[in-house]
Amino acid sequence: MRFPGKLPRLTQLPLGVEITLLLIVKVALLTVLAKTFFAHPQAKHMRMPTESVELRMLSPGPAPAGTTRQPYQPPATPDLSDAPHTPE
Repeated sequence: MRFPGKLPRLTQLPLGVEITLLLIVKVALLTVLAKTFFAHPQAKHMRMPTESVELRMLSPGPAPAGTTRQPYQPPATPDLSDAPHTPE
């Protein structure tokens, strides 16, 4: 009996062997990706103190050249309390 939504098997191997082969391929691909993108540093003797790295990474960055950082000040609004009221 065939079910209409069931996909055909890709190989004629026993199910256990097919699952094992797919798991081996998956582990191999994950290993390649891990070695490619999460490789160890080439110069292992170059170590930095953790505190200085944290300070550098978590501190605000320097201002762009030629500008000075000033705190935000909202634009001044004119004081209308003394202005005469004229009906339109």
